Amino acid sequence: MRLLVLLLLTLLAALQHRLWLGQHSVMEYWAHKTELAKMEQQNEILAKRNKLLKADVTDLQIGLDAIEERARNELGLIGQDEVFFRIITPLDKK
Repeated sequence: MRLLVLLLLTLLAALQHRLWLGQHSVMEYWAHKTELAKMEQQNEILAKRNKLLKADVTDLQIGLDAIEERARNELGLIGQDEVFFRIITPLDKK
């Protein structure tokens, strides 16, 4: 009888060891779960970025207004018969 109990306890200890510390353990599962959550969050950020870039590309393909706006903002385009004013604000003196 004692031999059977000892055998069962040894088997239980071996199974518990594998469950918590072995290959495909609970710890490994938790680590993969947190890694998956981080990757899903990164995918959401990249999906939003891709959506904005796709909208930008669509705007550039459809009309000249978006192209003109980009040229004004990024390249300093000044149209014919337009006057350019630059307003410089003074630095705050403390």
